[in-house]
Amino acid sequence: MNEKQSRLDVLKKKKEQLSVRIQKIEALQKSRERKCDTRRKILIGAYFIDKATEEGSLDTLFKQLDGYLKRNSDRELFNLEPLQV
Repeated sequence: MNEKQSRLDVLKKKKEQLSVRIQKIEALQKSRERKCDTRRKILIGAYFIDKATEEGSLDTLFKQLDGYLKRNSDRELFNLEPLQV
């Protein structure tokens, strides 16, 4: 193998290694953002549940979810009737 081919092989290997590192870092960033998004949703939900409980309108809040929730497993959490498929 000549010197140029050897250098090319080394560079290709480094490129591959960098690509793998980039993919790992991108996956980690996406994972962190999903966790933050989930946490925000939990906090927003907790806020609205607390407010509705204080105001005595928790049932009203759950009824508002009736038009929003599409999955029967989600609807069950709020004692809503399952949707017929």
